[in-house]
Amino acid sequence: TQYTIQTLWSLAHEDLDVVVLIAANHQYAILRNELRRGGAVLGDLAALVEAERPDLLLMQEAKQPLEALPHFVGGHFHWQEMQRRVYGLAFWSPHALEEAHSIPLPSSPLPIRVPPRLAQLLKFDGIWFANVHLSHGQMLNRRQLATIGQATTGPTVIIGDCNAVGRIVLPDFTEVGPRDPTHKLRTRLDRCLVRGLSCTAARVLARGPSDHHPIEVLLSRS
Repeated sequence: TQYTIQTLWSLAHEDLDVVVLIAANHQYAILRNELRRGGAVLGDLAALVEAERPDLLLMQEAKQPLEALPHFVGGHFHWQEMQRRVYGLAFWSPHALEEAHSIPLPSSPLPIRVPPRLAQLLKFDGIWFANVHLSHGQMLNRRQLATIGQATTGPTVIIGDCNAVGRIVLPDFTEVGPRDPTHKLRTRLDRCLVRGLSCTAARVLARGPSDHHPIEVLLSRS
């Protein structure tokens, strides 16, 4: 959009120390065919990268064929498999980043439960980024957030599908993501929390084939 282009031009012109970050959740209806989940979704992601030019694109419920994204837009891609799921967590960046790793998150003690969840961690420009797709249980996803906070030090960003309802209170972190709904059911499930950083702009982008809207967050050092 015009707003985004002007913002990015100003950042480059003033040589500001700002990270442009986009999180996109890619959950697709079961009946969508493989072309839609593969080639067409890759096209949507490539168009998003071309339009927004992020420093980092974080994806949740991403399927392994998305590893082909660099063939369309260049850059670097890493896909993290999640246990007993057909999808995982992924990131893309035009910059060469250190290899990501994952940490296990608290899971439900109930005998009938969804597979355990992970957080994908990577470091970019001295900042820790945690790419997340958290549990629906509100007490459990708050425990998962606390685990990520304890596993990282210094400037940190926790971003993705938090499945959170209501306010998030996490020591030393501030929620800075957009306040508009991020899901087609008009809920705000996708969040961004930061420690040691400031947010200069945040907005919800147009929804593509996913049932979630991507969110765009521009961050700078405090």
